[in-house]
Parts: sequence; C-alpha cells; structure tokens
Amino acid sequence: MEELVNLFHGFAVALQPFNIMVMVLGIVLGVIIGVLPGLGGANGVAILLPLTFSMPPTSAIIMLSCIYWGALFGGAITSVLFNIPGEPWSVATTFDGYPMAQQGKAGEALTAAFTSSFVGALFAVAMITLVAPLVASFALQFGPAEKFAVYFLAFCSFVGLSKEPPFKTIAAMMIGFALAAVGLDSITGQLRLTFGFTELLNGFDFLIAVIGLFGIGEILLTMEEGLAFRGGNAKINLRVVLQTWKELPKYWMTSLRSCFIGCWMGVTPAGATPASFMSYGIAKRVAKNGKNFGKGEIEGVVAPETAAHAAGTAALLPMLSLGVPGSPTAAVLLGGLLIWGLQPGPMLFVEQKEFVWGLIASMYLGNIVGLLVVLTCVPIFAAILRVPFSIIAPLILVLCAIGAYSVHSSTFDVMLMLVFGVIGYLLKKCNYPLAPLVLAIVLGDKAEEAFRQSLLGSQGSLGVFLSNPLVSTIMILGLIALFWSVIQEGYTRLRSAVA
Repeated sequence: MEELVNLFHGFAVALQPFNIMVMVLGIVLGVIIGVLPGLGGANGVAILLPLTFSMPPTSAIIMLSCIYWGALFGGAITSVLFNIPGEPWSVATTFDGYPMAQQGKAGEALTAAFTSSFVGALFAVAMITLVAPLVASFALQFGPAEKFAVYFLAFCSFVGLSKEPPFKTIAAMMIGFALAAVGLDSITGQLRLTFGFTELLNGFDFLIAVIGLFGIGEILLTMEEGLAFRGGNAKINLRVVLQTWKELPKYWMTSLRSCFIGCWMGVTPAGATPASFMSYGIAKRVAKNGKNFGKGEIEGVVAPETAAHAAGTAALLPMLSLGVPGSPTAAVLLGGLLIWGLQPGPMLFVEQKEFVWGLIASMYLGNIVGLLVVLTCVPIFAAILRVPFSIIAPLILVLCAIGAYSVHSSTFDVMLMLVFGVIGYLLKKCNYPLAPLVLAIVLGDKAEEAFRQSLLGSQGSLGVFLSNPLVSTIMILGLIALFWSVIQEGYTRLRSAVA
C-alpha cells in the first residue's frame, strides 16, 4: 500500500510541465539515436549526459531514461525498413520484420514491434515497482562484506553468463579496474598512477571515458566500414494500427514468455541482445507455424521486441536498489546519478523517495509517450537515414567534444576523450566487450573500498566473506555464475556419458 502511495506521489512529480517536456524531448532524441545504426542507447545517453547538468536531478534522469526508451523503440525502425539493426538487440527483429516490409507489410511489422516493445517495458516497470523497494529494504542490512559480495556477483555474472569469450571479458574488466584505481586512494590518501598530472588527482572522470569509448570509438569504426543506407518507405495509418492490434492478442503466450525471459536477462547482466535471440529461438521452436519464421511471420517480430524492451527496462532494477547496473546504459545512468551527488542503492529509497518514485512513474509515462511518438512519426525518423553519414559523423564528434569539455571546462578532458576513443576503437576491432570495462570503471573503486574495509574490520582475514549466511550465499552465487559455462559443459558431458 505504501508503494502505491509513493507511486502516486511519483506521478505528481513526473507530470510537472517541465518534466513532461523533457520526457518528450528525450523520447524524440532517443528514437533518432536508435535509428542511427551504431550509436545505441548507452552511447546516446553518454553523449547527451552533459545537456542535463543544469537540470534538477529528477528531470535529468527522466530525460536520460527516456532517451534510452526512445533508442529501444528506434532500433526497430531501421531493422524493419532497411534490414540494418539500429541496436544490437534489433538483429533478431530483422529476421521477420524485413521480409514483412518486402511483402508490403511494413506498417503491420512496425506496429507489432512498437506495441510489443511497449508491453515488454510495461511488464518490467510493474516488476520494478513491486520488487525494487523489497530488494532495497533487504539490502539495508548490508555491511562492507555484503556490499563487496554483491559487486563480486555482478563482476562474476558478466564473466560467466555473458556470450563473450571469458578471457576477453576479464581483460576488458581488468583495464577498467586499472582506470578506476587512478587518483587518490580513498583509504590511505596516497596518489596512484597519476604520472605527475594534477588533472588526474580525482581519477578519470567516468563521463569522459564513456563518451570516448562509446561515442568516438563507434564513429571511428563506422567510418572505417563505410556505412551506407538503403531501404523503403513506411506509412502507418490508424486502420493498419487497429488491424494489427486486433491480431496481436493471438500471441499473448509468446508475449508473456518473452516478458519473463527479458526480465530475467535484464536483472542478471546478460542484457537485451541475448534476451531477444533466446526469445526468438524459443518462439520459433514452440510456435505452430515455426517453419515460416524468417519469411515474414508477425510472431517473429513480437518475441524479440518484447524480450529486448523488458530486459532493457529490468536492467534498472539492480541499479536502483543495489547500485549495481544490469546493462551498459544502466552503468551510464548510474554514473549520472553519482555526478548529481546521488548514491544509487538501498538508501536512495529512504533518502530520495521523490526522486526514485518520480523516475519509476516516468517509466510508465515515458513508454506511453514513446509508443505514440513512434507510431505517428515513423516516416520522419526513417527519413534521417537519407542524410549522408559524412554529415552525421562530424555532428556527433562535435557533440562528443562539447560534452567532454563541459564537464570541467578543460581541454585536457577533450584530449582524454580522444585517447579513450582510440582505445574503444581498438577494443571493438579486436572484439573485446566494452560493457565489463564500463562496469569496472563505475564500480571498481567502490568494490575496492568495500573489500579493504571488510579486511580492516576482520584484521586481514578473508573468512569475513564467509562469516554469515547472507554474505556466504552471495559469494557462492558469484562463484557459480563465474564457472557457469564450465558447470553446463560438465553436466552435458555427464548426461551424454550416462546415455
């Protein structure tokens, strides 16, 4: 009951005229980011983060989260019309969305994609509303050892449950830990790895690193690949929307299954991309007309879009309640909260109720606004792809430079951004994942602080991480997540040996 009262207070915050304006602006910018292949939600939020510095924290996070929802919606437009996934999780949408567009059913495919995205997000937001306060109140019992155990679980999950090669994930994470160690030691006050640069006394600014790694790195890669757009037009009228909505209830089981898959993949840091592929694969196996998947089947659009949006939204649950991001975009949003002086985690629900519930309410409203915007403005957003990339790329580079300079009004930050851009480009060329690196930059110093505080309290005994049932359980779950692929392989071999 208390959660319901808080949610209504949140709606009062989210429905303020200025917040509604930034909500719509965020959705429009997000859809544009989603339409432009390669940019992505995390990159877009990172590049546009400096725009929010002068805003109140609640309005700022509403705008940034709406950019994220918009990017999730926007990825489907290019997938269906141009067979170009605007986002990694939109790849599965191209399997049936593009064939539908080729058959002249682009309107139906886009309506199904947008509506499924909306349903997936709504399910995940309802879950956050119900579960986040419970998780946060439980996490209030955490001391330094329990906090480190949660961070350990997050890092292990990225290594063991990710589809990326474990050694590449660990290597990227180690680079992140090294970058997080730069600056003043929070325990002893000693300088570390500053190499005489006074600008590095406070360490690498998270925002500079993210703009460089994601924004500049992606632009360099896209320029090298020589991106070109080609595709068809699409118009969505009311008749097509109503006709598609009439057909969609037939696939309620697919939608519900995809919602659960998406929420699970979002809370564990597997992410939206594996969720969309898993959902598509299961739908293809279970559906009566599974043989037609890949030839323009509407159910093949519903499954991945529902799962991707549910996963993208559910990733904010551990970020808000535990301070552990479930996706790269959630990591960028977490960095934003830290910049505004807010500490994500259980105390956020106690100290900043208005902020948290305003954000949760804006998730409901933002997705309704997003659905209306994309249904009415598809031709306009699709027309962006007619603009040559040679014009778009310099504009994005300028935005990145302005964003980096505005953090401390320092040209040193712009130079650092370019260095991170080259690092991001090289990592992507060598197929190293950036998400674990970003996670380590954001949480590295906090994990180190919790680890050292635990050891100081236990006089150097590692037994503190197995000292009570709670911390022991979390640490064991972390080890299971770390060796999950090995456990799975062993189980498969055992079964085949028995058979």
